[in-house]
Amino acid sequence: MSGTNGSGAEVLMHIEDLWKTYVMGSEEVHALSGASFKIMRGSYVAIMGPSGSGKSTLMNLIGCLDTPTKGVYSLNNRLVSEMDDDELAYIRNKEIGFVFQTFNLLARATALQNVELPLIYNGTPANERKERAIKVLQNVELGERIYHRPNELSGGQRQRVAIARALVNNPSLILADEPTGNLDSKTSVEIMKIFDELYKRGNTIILVTHEEDIARNAHRIIRLLDGKVNSDEPVHH
Repeated sequence: MSGTNGSGAEVLMHIEDLWKTYVMGSEEVHALSGASFKIMRGSYVAIMGPSGSGKSTLMNLIGCLDTPTKGVYSLNNRLVSEMDDDELAYIRNKEIGFVFQTFNLLARATALQNVELPLIYNGTPANERKERAIKVLQNVELGERIYHRPNELSGGQRQRVAIARALVNNPSLILADEPTGNLDSKTSVEIMKIFDELYKRGNTIILVTHEEDIARNAHRIIRLLDGKVNSDEPVHH
């Protein structure tokens, strides 16, 4: 699904007055205290913030790995904040492609098998699975490594496998958590180039990072502080 960048774009994600409160003994800890913003389809946004700012909590809520205490979260015109666990699992598998710092690949499986995994969960037929997995591996320039296992790949190649796995379901949103956190600077640049390509193809990308130079690859930076949006500004390239 390609979105139009700029004017006339549709809202993909709407977050309004989102709270996450944890009860620790007798006190309440507000990990997120009233965050609000919108993300348009086809945009590339970085979320930044120091440790304890609510960045990880927000990422878990956006990724449907957790539910808010109160507030509104809608994704693709569906009210995620009201969903039960089964519905959340469906959204996680269908609408969101995750890319983690630690790659999270199955060690004994080939690149191809790792990428096919989300398709197995949603019952895609085997021949179509293979075709789609090969295509996304080619998109991240790993076409000739599809039968290699993670231990036969470099860190950058492993992250490419993880990106391909995130793409294979044609998600509405790619959610990348510190995707260059385990990579050297040269490899980080290569991986950020891939995200840039994906953005140009119309993918919506949310990048969660604490590194300013990585965040500046995005076209907008939302900064959190004490569980709230502290600033929200475009990046001029």
